[in-house]
Amino acid sequence: MFKPLVDPDADPDAFHRELAHVNVVRIAAGMPSGRWQADLQTDFGWRVAEGQYLEAQRLQVAPLLPLQGSTDAFIAWFESLAEKGPGQQHALFDWLAHSASLAQMRWFLTQEAAGEAGFDDLLAYTQVKLPVRAKLECARNYWDEMGHGKQSAMHGHMLDQMVQALDLKPRIDSTVWQALALGNTMLGLATTRRYTYHSLGALGVIELTAPGRVKRVSVGMKRLGLDGRMRAYFDLHAALDVSHARAWIREIIRPLVEANPACARLIAEGALMRLVCGARCFERYSTDLKVAESVC
Repeated sequence: MFKPLVDPDADPDAFHRELAHVNVVRIAAGMPSGRWQADLQTDFGWRVAEGQYLEAQRLQVAPLLPLQGSTDAFIAWFESLAEKGPGQQHALFDWLAHSASLAQMRWFLTQEAAGEAGFDDLLAYTQVKLPVRAKLECARNYWDEMGHGKQSAMHGHMLDQMVQALDLKPRIDSTVWQALALGNTMLGLATTRRYTYHSLGALGVIELTAPGRVKRVSVGMKRLGLDGRMRAYFDLHAALDVSHARAWIREIIRPLVEANPACARLIAEGALMRLVCGARCFERYSTDLKVAESVC
């Protein structure tokens, strides 16, 4: 029986690279196979390893959690993550906007594309059996992700079009492990029902924090002469995610916390786990792109 790594801290590069390959197969549309029992055993081993990794991340963010208080206090704390959360206001994005070369921008975009877990699919997994009000907001958000039924307006399609237009080659084996860890974390939260509230926190904080970053990426792409079609994915999220964040807090987070205050801690953990993973990516990107040396 195949035995996956169970200690991602010992070799995070190997762990997240292998888990990313496993996840590609795990969520792909499949067909019946005579190997289904062996496949289940392999999948079980990796789900245990994934769970151990996610539990370790929960422990890591525990010191950053807000004090228990009112729903209003929790919402204020959540909203403050846009300014004060891990990885926010990172110098990488001003550097991308004003200093990165075309080759450096293409490398950054390749890493981001390879680590993208697919917001639409994460949302679809997460919304299962949620209360009606939260489920409806997830549905509205999902419909936006699907371009209101028009392929050219689908967010994932826009990202794919950018990848093709720039001739990027996103591959698991050429992606830094921090970007793979981000995708693995998001998929693990969304596909594991015990982490439903964590996934809602993680998806919500993406909507909350993305606009400022993607706007600066778009500024950098425009500076480098990349046309509007290539920038469409980033321009869209720079504007749309602002309203999505407000709706997510109003229709999902607030009602859930009011109905069950215990879920606030889980939502907070998920948000922080997502931000910490993002901050690790920004640091690794900055190191590989020599951002500090360029700024100096």
